[in-house]
Parts: sequence; structure tokens; C-alpha cells
Amino acid sequence: MSIPAPGFALDHGPRPRHHLCMLIYKIFQASEWAALRADGETKGAPVDVADGYVHFSALEQVPETAARHFAGQDKLMLLAVESDDLGDALKWEVSRGGAKFPHLYRVLRLEDVHWAQPLPLVEGQHQFPAGFS
Repeated sequence: MSIPAPGFALDHGPRPRHHLCMLIYKIFQASEWAALRADGETKGAPVDVADGYVHFSALEQVPETAARHFAGQDKLMLLAVESDDLGDALKWEVSRGGAKFPHLYRVLRLEDVHWAQPLPLVEGQHQFPAGFS
């Protein structure tokens, strides 16, 4: 499966890759994304703060996450983070339907974001970038 082209790139340019990376995904409201960009880090959305970790989804999980938790919501941003860059702070834990989801037990830093793209709502459905099924 191809990885979507970035809509947001950090100023430090591409990171060297010496292994296959696994991107995980976070959906933010536009205001949450703006706050992350302004502050350089975030504890996440209100649900993340309440649960004590930042919720992420794997590639195959993110469409259902959008449908369940962001149904009908516009002005969203889809962020991609390389899981290997998060070290021991990332835990894969059983959640929805018995599947393991990535949970980040530290703040999410702007430097963690590999890319970010708008997640527009078109005729009631979120439109994912190329490479999502």
C-alpha cells in the first residue's frame, strides 16, 4: 500500500529512512492542529487528556475511527506519525472490537508529525488521501 504524499512538511526536511516505517494516524479538529503548531506539543484532544494518553489508529483502523468518533464533522486534520520515533512511550493496547490500537503515553510533539493533511467531509463522508482503503 502506498503512503500518501504529505500536505504538511516540517522545516527540517525529509528524515533519513534506513528501515520500513509504520505510520500511525491521529485525527484532530482544525483548532487542535492549530494549537499543536503554535505550542509545539499537545496532550491531545479532550478525550486523550481524559484517558491519559493520545489515541492513534493504524492505517486500517483510521476510516472506522473517523466514522465512529468524527461522523459529520468537517474541518479535520489527519496527522501521520512514524511509530518507531515514539519509542517506549507508544503502547499497542486492546480497544475497539478487541483490536490493538496505538496509544501514546507522553505529549505529542510537532516534531513527531511526519505529515498532516486536511480530512474533508464530502457528501457526509470523510475523504482520505490516496493510499487509504
